[in-house]
Amino acid sequence: MHATQLDSQAQARSLAAARAEGRLRAIKLAVQQALIYIFLVVSAAAFLLPVLWLFLNTFKPKTEIFEHPSFALQHFTLINYNQLLTATPFIRWYQNSLIVAVCHTLLALFFCSLAGYTFAKHNFPGKNLLFGILLATVMIPGVITLIPLFIWYAQLHVINTYGILILPGSASVFGIFMMRQYIQSVPSEILDSARIDGCSEFRIYWNVILPVITPALGALTIFMFMESWNSFMGPLIFMRTPNMFTVPVGLSSLVGQDSPEYGMLMAGSVFSVLPLVVIFFAMQRQLVAGLTLGAIKGE
Repeated sequence: MHATQLDSQAQARSLAAARAEGRLRAIKLAVQQALIYIFLVVSAAAFLLPVLWLFLNTFKPKTEIFEHPSFALQHFTLINYNQLLTATPFIRWYQNSLIVAVCHTLLALFFCSLAGYTFAKHNFPGKNLLFGILLATVMIPGVITLIPLFIWYAQLHVINTYGILILPGSASVFGIFMMRQYIQSVPSEILDSARIDGCSEFRIYWNVILPVITPALGALTIFMFMESWNSFMGPLIFMRTPNMFTVPVGLSSLVGQDSPEYGMLMAGSVFSVLPLVVIFFAMQRQLVAGLTLGAIKGE
């Protein structure tokens, strides 16, 4: 009887210790999560506050932007937006950027996925050597090719045209590598079955490969659109007339030596981020799925 009581007390103490340990682990987990949330909130605020300050300054007169550098609006005005849209060809710049970015992205999706499919699922002499040379070109800085390209394009009489910004870079090395890695996961048996059914290689690419790699295409869409939309050096060198400027180059022309138009520049910056925000929210599911799938493959 005495031994039974001792066993019961020992079990009770063990149960109490386990419960205390469980509560301690729960408290530690809650503290860790709270610290993570606090860190994320502070980091988000550090990134968003400058953007908020920029947005609020677009509604201030030019003289008030730096005389009263705060988040308060003492004199609300739309003069910066009005001057941007009436005194500059900003709508034309915006149109140029949209045409270039959309066409460049669509061509990049087509060429990169097609080349990735070829490198991933076809065997031909020199494939590995060609792919290695392709990857080696990443080590060449793009800046050093600008002068030779300018001379070449001038001889072809394509300077100051949309094509000079759309076509070069459409077959991106990064995009080809990314598509190749994703397409390698597609079972070759599916492709062999499609060939037995009489499908051509392009139909296999169009009807079998593209639907499978939709997450990768979504991620690549964001990357290529952002790269083209934010491109500055190419449009600055190859576009010679103001009506062919893109948004980054057009906004840079507002920064003069005597009197920079900071109000108009900030208003243009607000407009310039809108397409990036739209395409990110439109493709965020594909982006997350693409990055997650890539992480799983990396393991």
